[in-house]
Amino acid sequence: MPLWKIHGNGRTVEPGAVVRPEERLNWPVSFAIGLQHVIAMFGATFLVPIITGFPVATTLLFSGVGTLLFLLITKNRLPSYLGSSFAFIAPVTAATATAGMGSALAGIVAVGVLLAIVGLVVQFAGLGWINRLMPPVVAGTIVALIGFNLAPVAWLNYQEGPVTATVTLTAVVLFSVLFRGFLGRISIFLGVIVGYIVAVIRGEVDYTEVKALAEADGFLDAVTGKWFGLPPFHLPDFASPGTWSVIAMFLPVVLVLIAENVGHVRGVATMVGDPKINEHTGRALFADGVATTFAGVGGGSGTTTYGENIGVMAATRVYSTAVYWVAGVVAILLAFSPVVGAVFNSIPAGVIGGVTTALYGLIGIIGIKIWVDNQVDFSRPVNQYTAAVGLVIAIAGFMFTAPASNWAASSSAPWPRCSSTTWATRSPAGARPVLTTAAPSCRSASSAATCRRSRHAEPAASASTDAAGTSGAASWLHQAWTQNLPRLLKWARSRCSSATSTR
Repeated sequence: MPLWKIHGNGRTVEPGAVVRPEERLNWPVSFAIGLQHVIAMFGATFLVPIITGFPVATTLLFSGVGTLLFLLITKNRLPSYLGSSFAFIAPVTAATATAGMGSALAGIVAVGVLLAIVGLVVQFAGLGWINRLMPPVVAGTIVALIGFNLAPVAWLNYQEGPVTATVTLTAVVLFSVLFRGFLGRISIFLGVIVGYIVAVIRGEVDYTEVKALAEADGFLDAVTGKWFGLPPFHLPDFASPGTWSVIAMFLPVVLVLIAENVGHVRGVATMVGDPKINEHTGRALFADGVATTFAGVGGGSGTTTYGENIGVMAATRVYSTAVYWVAGVVAILLAFSPVVGAVFNSIPAGVIGGVTTALYGLIGIIGIKIWVDNQVDFSRPVNQYTAAVGLVIAIAGFMFTAPASNWAASSSAPWPRCSSTTWATRSPAGARPVLTTAAPSCRSASSAATCRRSRHAEPAASASTDAAGTSGAASWLHQAWTQNLPRLLKWARSRCSSATSTR
């Protein structure tokens, strides 16, 4: 594994230059930038286990461990942070409800193994088939979708504290544009600090969780039960009869992870200006597969390369893998400290909204840059519609749902047996049913901490907790199901009777 070379004077990045993966700045600067990556991934990584009911600390632990495994497998040449993948939320929720957490973990392991196999094929067979499957117009669209799809979440968070969000966003922009050297490199981190101070002054920070954890009866109790502690571990269950039928629901997740990893590698290659980075695509897929498998074996959520951290790299122009070693180690340490995790979790929605407004926009611009750098010909209709349709779907937040295949196929199921039918939940009235439900407001103290970290501005994300501390996501799904089932059944039967289906 190559050692890092010091970039320039080790403190600053020259205008127009970038810190390459095999380079680094001095360790104080690298540590500060590593903390920015922790902040960028923290909220989204926490949200997935909150929605699915998985242990938060365990997910954070395997997120850090997975990142270090990724760096080792890619020979320290591909900067990336592996956080919780939102592609797992739907199958994990369904699997946990029908067959238990062990079966859901088995599904995660299956996805990880399959993704690792795909990575090996790419590594030894080459990138030709992936290049044909995802040419520059598709790769650029995927990267742009990562950012633009997150845009509604930035606005959702922004509304929770508009004054604080505006101050935070302004601070990030000013630190990045007006300052060079150290201050310019840690603009996001400094923006969060400025925004947090403003939030404290305005009384927007809730320390209830921190105080509850910090109250300890003596030093021993503080060390063993409050400040430090092992996260809970769970094993996958391959023995239960329902496990293998549940695993089928997880297999499509592999396609999402392939797209995200390929888009990430190409995004990094474009930003660094080194097409040779694309040669590590196979290793990236294999590494993410190993990390996901490892997480599933221990009770964590499946992982993927994180778009939020691409935004941090674009803002700092530091692509050194050294900062990701810092981020991975810090994440592992935080997993063993519930109090520190609670402090991070106390960052108010306004601060997150201000920062993500800048980060998510930068991710979208990176995708557009891929088109420009590869001279994509947008006079061709095939390129026009590939980008246009994808961007509209992402920005509008299209969402598709379908009944479980086994249940829907049974003779006793009230749902009509339409083959390969998919229902859109955001469609014009009269064409398809539109699901409605009274989701809990993000303005309540109990749900704001979760809502502000949602990566998708959907009711399911904002309903991750309730006042009683039970699974808000499950209660929301139950409420949506009971409210909309008659409408869905009526529409579905009419569609079946006319021998048509919507894909």
